[in-house]
Amino acid sequence: MTEPRWLSRTEQAAWMNFLHSGVLLNRVIDHQLKEDSGLSHVQYAVLARLVEQPSGEIRMSQLAGTLNTSKSGLTYQIGQLEKGGLVQRKPDPDDVRGVIAVVTEEGRRRQAQAAPGHVAVVRDYLIDMLTPEQISVLAEGLGGVYRRLHAADGRRSPLPDL
Repeated sequence: MTEPRWLSRTEQAAWMNFLHSGVLLNRVIDHQLKEDSGLSHVQYAVLARLVEQPSGEIRMSQLAGTLNTSKSGLTYQIGQLEKGGLVQRKPDPDDVRGVIAVVTEEGRRRQAQAAPGHVAVVRDYLIDMLTPEQISVLAEGLGGVYRRLHAADGRRSPLPDL
C-alpha cells in the first residue's frame, strides 16, 4: 500500500476554510432568503433556474442535475413550491414518464423579491472580500473541480467553460 499524499499546512488551511466558509455562507443565505421571501436556499435556486429558462419551464430530471440534488429531494421541494403557488407540474409531451416544472407569475415575483437581498449577501460575504484576481482564480479552480466531479459522476457539466 502506498503512503497517502498528506495535505500541507497551507493545503489543509485551504480545505478547512473552504468547508467552514461554505457552511456558514449557506446559513447566512438561508436566513436572508427566509427573511426576505420565505424561501429556502434550495427553493430559491429552483425558482432561479426556472426563471432563467426562456419558457419558464424545465424537465424535472434536468433541473435535478443542474441543482446537484436527488430527484426525490427535488420532488419534495417542487411540492412545497407548488403548495405555495410558485410552480406547477405538467406532463412532458415528449416522454410519458417525464414531468416538467413550470414557474408561475407568483414564483417569478417571489424570486425577483428575493434576488436583491441574495446578491447583496453573496457580494458582502464572498465577492467583495476578494480581489478581482482572487475571484478569477477561484472561479477557474472551482470550475475545474466541478467539471471533474461531474465527469466522474457520468453527467455533463452545466457550467460554461471559463
